[in-house]
Amino acid sequence: MQKSFLIYFLITLVGIVFIGRLFQLQIIRGDNYDPIRNAAVKTQYDYPERGYVYDRNGKLLVANQLSYDVMMQPNLVKPLDTLEFCKLVKITKEDFLKRFERAENYAPYLPSVFLKQLAKEDFAFLQEKLHKYKGFFIQKRIIRDYPVKVAANVLGYIGEVNENLARKSDYYQQGELIGKDGIEKQYENLLRGKKGKKYFHKNRFNKVTGSYKNGEYDTLSVNGKDLTLTLDIELQSYAQELMKGKRGGIVAIEPTTGEILALVTAPSYDPNMLVGRKRSLNSSILMDPENPERPTYDRGLMGAYAPGSPFKMMNALIGLQENVITEDTPFYCNGGFRYGGRKSEFMGCHCGIYGRPVHLKAAISKSCNSYFSNTYKRIVEKDNKPTEGLNNWSKHVKSFGLGNYLGYDLPAGSPGLIPTGDYYDERLDYRWNGSSTISNAIGQGEVLTTPIQLANFTTAIANRGFFYTPHVLKKVDNISIDNPDFTKKKITTINQEHFVPVVEAMHEVFKTGTGKYSQVKGIEICGKTGTAENFIIKNGIKEQLADHSILVAFAPKDNPKIALAIFVENGGYGSTIAAPITSLLIEKYINGKISKANKYREKKMLTLSLQDIYDKQLEKPIEQIASGTK
Repeated sequence: MQKSFLIYFLITLVGIVFIGRLFQLQIIRGDNYDPIRNAAVKTQYDYPERGYVYDRNGKLLVANQLSYDVMMQPNLVKPLDTLEFCKLVKITKEDFLKRFERAENYAPYLPSVFLKQLAKEDFAFLQEKLHKYKGFFIQKRIIRDYPVKVAANVLGYIGEVNENLARKSDYYQQGELIGKDGIEKQYENLLRGKKGKKYFHKNRFNKVTGSYKNGEYDTLSVNGKDLTLTLDIELQSYAQELMKGKRGGIVAIEPTTGEILALVTAPSYDPNMLVGRKRSLNSSILMDPENPERPTYDRGLMGAYAPGSPFKMMNALIGLQENVITEDTPFYCNGGFRYGGRKSEFMGCHCGIYGRPVHLKAAISKSCNSYFSNTYKRIVEKDNKPTEGLNNWSKHVKSFGLGNYLGYDLPAGSPGLIPTGDYYDERLDYRWNGSSTISNAIGQGEVLTTPIQLANFTTAIANRGFFYTPHVLKKVDNISIDNPDFTKKKITTINQEHFVPVVEAMHEVFKTGTGKYSQVKGIEICGKTGTAENFIIKNGIKEQLADHSILVAFAPKDNPKIALAIFVENGGYGSTIAAPITSLLIEKYINGKISKANKYREKKMLTLSLQDIYDKQLEKPIEQIASGTK
């Protein structure tokens, strides 16, 4: 009796377990059940076309091309003539063993890429003989093609999913392709589409016997979405041409929208270099940390530089807002600004206004260090509370987007540095004041900004007090984006009326000031040149290198269409290199061409190279960059 009861109990228990398991599979998991985890099921992927990418005018920037990968599933591989196989795919036996071991360690029962991106002729030859090698098969793959050979820093590139990501992801398999930089990375989920899956049942000998459950779980692939960028690729290409032989960054923004028209880093590279079988070799060269040119380092987004004289307009705006100056407040220059009490120091000036009062308009157009040193000192020492004064100053500066990542839609960036009063309290062991930090008055000192931050700052001036978050995405599948992060106005802490005299002074820069030799007939350009000092520490001694050349500008003066920031490393005075490049870009964008009158200027900038200067700097053992790139 007891034995019968035990048998019935066991039968009932087993029945409950089976019913529970069926309930879990069919009811709880339901549609979310993934047969890939069933060892008796083979999964075949159908890869979608990745989305195409266009510029703002509809020019194709990124397309697709067909590629062929040799795939391998380790547990299906039978003994083979290794040397013959290696000869077919043009690899060594050592390479074969290394690839086999990597695939086996990843997952013996899952297919992974053994050899990627075969040439078409190699694929055709291999396909005829592949039936001899069990466990190996060909997988068609879509890879990128770049019809234009510019804007690599914006477009980015795609690369293989590594083992670590594959283990964590419920979507990607090892060896699949994923966006690695630029918009390819930022908008991966839009561009990649959705891969389809087909499931096949296998018997105990691992042979496919038919569709798994009549295709109940099979899915179709969905192509990626096409993106339209805000870039004007003609302007981008022209800017890159002008920066050949130079290092630095250029950022151009449409003030009324925050759309990035051009984002240049120099030197750069052809994005096609990171496509195909040569990608590995090229990437080791391009991304070599010992490469002084650092072509994959986006200087427009990541280069943190002292902003130099363009920052004087910031101090002018803050001085006006804080009522420590008016546009008619006079300061005397006398060749520079003396500060520091008994151990007085002298900051030289080259404005050329000696022995006469300097007012705001002339101070900006002639770039007077004395005027802005006095203004900064008044801002910081207002109410005789330097810490509070500098904290307030910092608040105004940061309202223009300086000192942070701005929120733009690209994965690279640097926040730069805008110091506060608390910053100096922590670092200085003496009672400090405006004179102690006077270099901030002229955009030197601790202040660091990126070219995109300076371009955005210029946009805020062009708009007389507001800006939109800079961005590169304009449309998805030809439908304009509706992202509040990009369409909401960001209001600065400076009242609108204070921008009027600053804009007039910036216009004067190109009429009679430091940018007068870079005027463009028929276009009212407002700008500010800059020259930032650049030092290295060599054997413990501070040594000065060639200055950086800077310019910010917008045009036209009223209803501006473009705002720019240009930074040329070791380019010298802002008026000699940055200014003519600026005027050429503005003329090209607004008029669509360069006039005959400016062809000489164009030829000079296109052929000008600073490579000799860069080569000489390599001869010096640099321990630390004191000012310049970060």
